[in-house]
Amino acid sequence: MSTAGAVPPGRSAVRVDGRAARAERTRRAIVDALLVLIGEGDLLTSPERIVERAGVSLRTLWTNFKDLEGLYAAVDQRLIELVLESYQPIPSGSPLPERIHALCHQRGRLLELAAPATRASQLRLPYSAQLRRNRQAHHRRSCDELRTVFATELDPLNPTQRECLVGDLAVNTSPAAWLLLRDELAMTQRAATEVLIRSVTALLNR
Repeated sequence: MSTAGAVPPGRSAVRVDGRAARAERTRRAIVDALLVLIGEGDLLTSPERIVERAGVSLRTLWTNFKDLEGLYAAVDQRLIELVLESYQPIPSGSPLPERIHALCHQRGRLLELAAPATRASQLRLPYSAQLRRNRQAHHRRSCDELRTVFATELDPLNPTQRECLVGDLAVNTSPAAWLLLRDELAMTQRAATEVLIRSVTALLNR
């Protein structure tokens, strides 16, 4: 049997890995293009604008994402990655005022990072099950962090009181609250963060 043209061991795996890497770069380019457009204020951008910015074809878009719901899921995952890159855990043993300030300053910074995507998702929320799932997952992550950071204050409460307080804290530090402060009340990021600090302090000291 002739061995002319035979593929050396491992060569096929290299080709597969290369294709996978290119596909991942293409997906990232599409996702990042959508985030850039949203950041520029194009909150209801079209698939045509997305592929133009990403430098790919519509066919490539729908090859990588079977529908807009798949693209929204990927965008949410990318936002989580961006948040995690700058997220700093807050020591639960620090004095309460320090924890409040650390949490509110960090939330303000991360909510500002995600604000363009939040504005865009609000416009499509009634029509997108994936965007609703994204929002619910964010709410769960937010509540989990609050339970960890303020465990000392929450643990002595009965279950009903505890969850009510977590809910109050989550509402006052939520993306919706942040957009109200920044967009409707036209506050600066610094002023909006101070509102978060006052609200969280009042809730935990009542």
